[in-house]
Amino acid sequence: MALFPVHHPLVFVFGVLGNVISFMVYLAPLPTFHQIYKKKSTEGFQSVPYVVALFSAMLWIFYAFLNTNASLLITINSIGCFIETAYIVMFIAYATKQARITTLKLVFLLNICGFGSILILTLFLAKGANRVHVLGWVCLIFSLSVFVAPLFIIRQVIRTKSVEYMPFLLSFFLTLSAVMWFFYGLLLKDIYIAGPNILGFLFGIAQMVLYLIYRKANKKVLKDQKLPELAEQIVDVVKLSTMVAGEVNLVNQLDNEGQDNSDKIEKKGLEVIVTT
Repeated sequence: MALFPVHHPLVFVFGVLGNVISFMVYLAPLPTFHQIYKKKSTEGFQSVPYVVALFSAMLWIFYAFLNTNASLLITINSIGCFIETAYIVMFIAYATKQARITTLKLVFLLNICGFGSILILTLFLAKGANRVHVLGWVCLIFSLSVFVAPLFIIRQVIRTKSVEYMPFLLSFFLTLSAVMWFFYGLLLKDIYIAGPNILGFLFGIAQMVLYLIYRKANKKVLKDQKLPELAEQIVDVVKLSTMVAGEVNLVNQLDNEGQDNSDKIEKKGLEVIVTT
């Protein structure tokens, strides 16, 4: 007998909360893509989190169709497939040629070949309850990939001491989402749903802590970068002032010499006239 009945009211509550917060997770990268749209460039952003998130959403829809108790997974992951596809299309539109090729290769290998292989193997090789268990483990592994995917940029954050390419909202909503789906899976007694969200919560906390650490460091780096630029500008102004002053002095000197020569010529002319 399960620890909680399948139709326990809290299952529906956490399922709905999981849907709402997961929807916020899908919307969290909007500021990032707004920046990409304004600058017409993907800059240092990576497409890996969005490709992996799309693949995970596709897997969870397939799992929910096989496991009828987890029907609330269908709604949010259907929305997720649409949103993640839009992100990937926009990323490809503004990415560099190399980043565009890399993203297309990743989509082809993971979302087309990978998902197609899992779909065929699960339907034709696994039977009955084993089909749900096999697909459940696959979903569990790739759910961990969704939580780990944003950690790809941690190396860049530590190296550059800048959190510009690690959105705080994404980490925050991923953490909340992990909490809701953990309790949803726990109440359903479904380890494939509850399990990955334990690590998801820990990864989310780690990312937020890293953001808080390097947020101030980021401001300091920007300030240090601006000071040398300001110093160079001051030096340039001083040099320009010196050059202008030198040119003014040279012009004054030439004017004075010209005036002296004119006086000498006038004096010489007078002397000639007097002599004559």
